[in-house]
Amino acid sequence: MAGNWGFRGWGGKLPAMQSAVIYAASALAEIGGCFLFWGWRRLGWPGWVLAPAMASLAAFAWLLTLVESSAAGRAYAAYGGVYVAASLVWLVAVEGRVPDRWDLSGAALCLAGAGVILWGGGAGR
Repeated sequence: MAGNWGFRGWGGKLPAMQSAVIYAASALAEIGGCFLFWGWRRLGWPGWVLAPAMASLAAFAWLLTLVESSAAGRAYAAYGGVYVAASLVWLVAVEGRVPDRWDLSGAALCLAGAGVILWGGGAGR
């Protein structure tokens, strides 16, 4: 499927920068969609926010299909580290809160784990 969108032009491998952009866009779509649900349920926002929330979550799922991986679970696992770090960016940018050293340390560990998943083990995984 990803080939239909022009992402397989380099011998079936996405350049690292394109993967990073897709993971970042996925995180924005997922966190944004979930935050809209949070706002509706916990902050008393109107019900119409559920429509863009669902669209955002659908975009998140679609974006992850664009990442070149031999297994969906591996792509999702690598994305998990990006999600944790992006959630802390959201914490600062949208909620105006400052992450503490434990938040930052945990995010660094998650990103390191994502890197091991993405680049460990060599080709053909």
